[in-house]
Amino acid sequence: MSVERKATCSCGQLSIRVEGEPTMVTACNCLACQRRTGSVLGVSSYFRDELVIEKTGNSTTYSRSGDSGLGGEACFCPNCGSTVYWSAEFMKNHTGIAVGCFADPDFPEPQVTVWNTSKHKWVSYPNAWASSDTQYFK
Repeated sequence: MSVERKATCSCGQLSIRVEGEPTMVTACNCLACQRRTGSVLGVSSYFRDELVIEKTGNSTTYSRSGDSGLGGEACFCPNCGSTVYWSAEFMKNHTGIAVGCFADPDFPEPQVTVWNTSKHKWVSYPNAWASSDTQYFK
């Protein structure tokens, strides 16, 4: 039986449900993710679009170009401001979901850390994770 997961915003108004495992989980140090999360990195999961079961609630979208120059559109809750999911040009046919919105301590760990050129010097990652100074997948 396939696992089903639900990610929600801080107030619970905006959510997304997916089935199955993510294609990729990343720890991203780009400036856009730092600003999006208000933290020193963003931890993102990417699910094939056909694994998205439903999206519920109202969202506001924000379109921008990332450090790579590729575009994306983030969907966030207009009530609490949490970014829950997005689309990104570098991962066509996938939906990105903020790992923290799953609130699941058993969620799969990242396989890669990207944009290490803007990583805070005191942040370190396991040696087993692949590492890139720019976008890992183009």
